[in-house]
Amino acid sequence: MDTRSDEAADRWLERTLSDPSAGGSGPGGPALLLVEGAAGTGKTRLATRLVETAGGRSVRSVTVSFSSYGATVGVPRPPGPKAPGDVRTPRTPPPARADADPPAADLPFAVDSLLEQGDRFLLVAEDVHRADRASLDLLRGLVERAPAGLTAVVTYRPEELREPGLALGKGAHFPAALAVLRLRLGPLDAGQVRTLVAEGLGESRCPTDLIMRLFECSGGVPQVVADVVALLRESGDGRERLSVRDLEAVGVPPRLAELALGRTAALRERIRPVAWAAAVLDEPVEAEELSAVAGLRREEGTDALVEALRAGVLREDGEGRYGFFVPMAAAAVYGQVPGPVRREMHRRAATALGRRNPVPWVPLARHRRHGGQVKAWLRAVEHAALQCAADGDHQAAIDLLERTLSRPTVPLSARARLAPLLAHSAVLGLRSDQTVTVLRQILDEQSLPAAVRGQIRLDLGLLLCNQAVAGMQGWLELQQAVEELEERPLMAARAMAALAMPLLSTVPLERNLYWLERAEKAGADSGDEEAATAVAANRAGTLMYIGDPSAWQVLEQLPRETDDPACRQHVARGLCNAADGALWLGQLGPARGLLAEGVELAARSGASYVEQGARGTLLLLDWAEGNWAELTTRARAFVAEADTMPGQGVDGRTVLGLMALSRGEWQQATAWLAGEGSRETNGSAVPHTATASGALIRMALVRDDVESAVAEASMAWDRIRDKGVWVWAAELAPWAVDATLRAGRRDTARGMVLEYEVGLEGRQAPASSAALNWCRALLAEADGEHREAAELYRRAAILYAGLPRPYATVLATEGAARCRLASGADTVAAVGELTSCVQQLTELGAVWDAARIRAELRAHQGADEQRPRGRPSYGDQLSPREQEVADLAATGLTNREIAATLHLSPRTVEQHVARARRKLESQSRQNLSRTRSQRPD
Repeated sequence: MDTRSDEAADRWLERTLSDPSAGGSGPGGPALLLVEGAAGTGKTRLATRLVETAGGRSVRSVTVSFSSYGATVGVPRPPGPKAPGDVRTPRTPPPARADADPPAADLPFAVDSLLEQGDRFLLVAEDVHRADRASLDLLRGLVERAPAGLTAVVTYRPEELREPGLALGKGAHFPAALAVLRLRLGPLDAGQVRTLVAEGLGESRCPTDLIMRLFECSGGVPQVVADVVALLRESGDGRERLSVRDLEAVGVPPRLAELALGRTAALRERIRPVAWAAAVLDEPVEAEELSAVAGLRREEGTDALVEALRAGVLREDGEGRYGFFVPMAAAAVYGQVPGPVRREMHRRAATALGRRNPVPWVPLARHRRHGGQVKAWLRAVEHAALQCAADGDHQAAIDLLERTLSRPTVPLSARARLAPLLAHSAVLGLRSDQTVTVLRQILDEQSLPAAVRGQIRLDLGLLLCNQAVAGMQGWLELQQAVEELEERPLMAARAMAALAMPLLSTVPLERNLYWLERAEKAGADSGDEEAATAVAANRAGTLMYIGDPSAWQVLEQLPRETDDPACRQHVARGLCNAADGALWLGQLGPARGLLAEGVELAARSGASYVEQGARGTLLLLDWAEGNWAELTTRARAFVAEADTMPGQGVDGRTVLGLMALSRGEWQQATAWLAGEGSRETNGSAVPHTATASGALIRMALVRDDVESAVAEASMAWDRIRDKGVWVWAAELAPWAVDATLRAGRRDTARGMVLEYEVGLEGRQAPASSAALNWCRALLAEADGEHREAAELYRRAAILYAGLPRPYATVLATEGAARCRLASGADTVAAVGELTSCVQQLTELGAVWDAARIRAELRAHQGADEQRPRGRPSYGDQLSPREQEVADLAATGLTNREIAATLHLSPRTVEQHVARARRKLESQSRQNLSRTRSQRPD
């Protein structure tokens, strides 16, 4: 019986060792388990587990492990109350005698000693493919006799058996009384590899492309995967995110390299070229191609291939092709192929691959390069890049073109052909750090025609704007591209359309609209479908970003059903940009719909950058809608993936900063929102910088650092004013106005609110409408008009709830309740609202906000109620106030910041912290909170 599940081994042993006389289900007769598996598939692990299981049932066992140096025999111990792991006693066999091999000398003694007991016993023979003939004779004889008490387990590598398919050699006979089971240990599947890698490196460090590449090159062999994981762990330098390049850098694990080189070296000299050819090809191929690359005639190639298969150097896949037993092993053997032989084999490989239909241009380019065929190599690179782009695999095209163009020996004519391909794929794919450098070096070559430089500069400008967060640099490149593309009006229209996007730069909105008008005229005059689609997509995004109600009509007119892949990419980009714009407007439901539609189109058209950007928008949507479970983990993973693309990571950093603020983790919040790479001086992402400024103002106000709060508010307000897109101030305006009022500048604050109101006229931006009501409430509250302020806060809360924005809803509701308490109107209802706010914030995980409102409640109740004399005793337990202080201290807040949050003196906070540390026996403030680990992520 054959099976692929090693769980069958446990079930088999359980049945075999069961005692029928004691009510077990065991057959009572002899049994044999044949365990076959390639090197590294876990045969020893399985055998060890079976021995331990037998030991746990007080069944005697003996183990013989064969190796190229002889055998090691485990001498059995009598059963007794010993630990399962104590059933084997490894012992080196006695010195070899002239009339017997070492294994055969000691194995009969061990087996006979068990047979004399007359009980059931377990014999494990490991790696019998290495057993000498005398030992195989002994094992065959034992199996043929099949004593009633025998349970035997035989493990082996099928590719290394002396007689293919015969574990015990020729002449083995299995009597009818012997129950036989064959267990095949195969490779891991992709999911199992993912689990193994995550256990070894941490799930957040391992992107899907790395795991899939490891799965492919390891062949799923467990030992190889484990060895590669160990190498990655040693070479990872503590980086939060590993990549496929890290996998390529660690090379072949030494254990696998030794095995591959050893097997290859054992081949006869005239056979070895077939293994070298497989290493040069580095992919499964037909037998005829393998022979051709090896330089062998058909008959010679067949004989060599058969011997290489029997030696375990090569293996046949399910489609009748041949390659290394583990794909990664090819690299180890490749390094040992003599240089002249390797070069000639690459040329023969290029000839063989050139005959295929369709031609595999990527591997063909590699063979031509290593074969020294420079002109043919560059032609193949061009074909390969076009093929990858057509298939939507822009990252593969980027990697290939970067490697090619980074070589200074590439002629200018070839650079002029290849550089535009790199620039185009870089815009649609996920760029690497090297792309911008390579493109700039090419643009510095003034001998290139102006139109070629303009084409490259167009994509470089888009790359800088979209992915590198270098908006003004990108803007300038795009402007220059328009001039250089005078002879190519279609590309010039694309450059103009990009200049129309308000999010890409800090230039005034009027300049964006000027370029939008020019782009629309150029697109209409061109009569080209792609140019018209690109302009329409950017028009939809531009109008949505500024809150123009006509954006929805433009979106409806986008050609979603187009069959042109380039047009599909533009439509996908337009939909996702519109989704991002709708998010900042506060139209969250429509934003999700647009995002889903755009991602689906992007996936079909291979626009990786668009898909990645959509993930960032989704993070912001989930933050706004209060979907905070696992949000921090997702945002961290997103930022780690975008480590070479700051523009992509800004959404994740913004979410992480806002989440940290709500929990009182202010050092982390500041690092995410104001740290290096978070708010570039060129201000390319104005909505993000405005949001970050709002959070930083809020933290400064809690610290009572009004001066810093006002400075931040003034700078952020000027940035919005200069841009002229007031719908982007929704996350900034309430805090900027609050800071200005706290500084005693009421007239300035009134002017800010009026300016904000005028800037929103004619715009469709519900989040800004709510924020405007909040700002008006702040003015009324500052004037002592608490009833009016409460009503304005309530309107803001209603608007936020309709979006829905639960966190903002709670903060606005808090303001309304606070003003109602100050006015003395319906204080019971106001207290109830604040109590509800605490509960909602706690459910969200906003522990700092919850503690802050609890403090407001206590301050109000303390003023209205007569406090009983004496202090309740909590013994070794934390009092409610101590627990509250401990929670905030654990977030990293200073005593002064906690005091400001809870309306206490710093001295009182210091005493609470000291008592909490004493009661919890904590040496660190960060370990104070008992409930911290239970909060939502």
